[in-house]
Amino acid sequence: MDHTPAAPSPPVTQRRWQSLSSIDRRVVGVLAEKAKTTPDIYPMSLNAIRTACNQKSNRMPLMELEADEIEESLDRLRELGAVGLVEGYGRVQKYRHYLYDWLGVDKVELAVMTELLLRGDQTVGELRARAARMEPIADLAALRPVVDSLIEKELVVSLTPEGRGQVVTHSLYKPREIESLREKYQRGAPAAAMAARPDPGEAAGDVPPARSAVRSGTGELLGEFAEISKQIDQIRLELQELRNLHNQTTDELHALKESLGG
Repeated sequence: MDHTPAAPSPPVTQRRWQSLSSIDRRVVGVLAEKAKTTPDIYPMSLNAIRTACNQKSNRMPLMELEADEIEESLDRLRELGAVGLVEGYGRVQKYRHYLYDWLGVDKVELAVMTELLLRGDQTVGELRARAARMEPIADLAALRPVVDSLIEKELVVSLTPEGRGQVVTHSLYKPREIESLREKYQRGAPAAAMAARPDPGEAAGDVPPARSAVRSGTGELLGEFAEISKQIDQIRLELQELRNLHNQTTDELHALKESLGG
């Protein structure tokens, strides 16, 4: 867990955060993640940040960033006040984040934002499972007020309607990126609506008994299929989380070795 004290946020008169490039989002997301999951190697050196940015687990999209790209990103983030250079580590420069103040969030909200910065759009169920590795989030009921608070702060946007399978993402994309995401999910909405419509011109009272029975049986089968699919998706998610945990542990051991000069 993150042991960095979360300073009380002053009354907000003007937001400090702004849209970031994909590289800047990855770099600052990594700093926030490692502060919570591996505080022993935080603040982080340039090499440790690069390793974490390029790790294969809990990252979407995967990246292969070079040291100079990381350094340029850190310079930009320092100018914005989102990241700072920490003195007292000899010749090795180390960096920390200032996202609590920069975003105006608390610890659980930052865990949610960190997960969104590292993976982008995802369902609230996926978000809860992934963010809970950084801060305790017992269930979806516990996540809901956190997401609502972030939406109110304009840090999170909902890409699909509320309810089962709701997809959300952060607001730190560049304008064209968020527009593309909205279009992607809007294109999927009409197809789902069409599938749920009755046949044109066929009122409920006009449906013959045989067709009504078939439709009823089909509805039951579709319901059972949806429930089985949901269970399979949950099993897949749990297996993926186990793989991610294994890969994350491997990556963190590698980062620790690098930070110790190994």
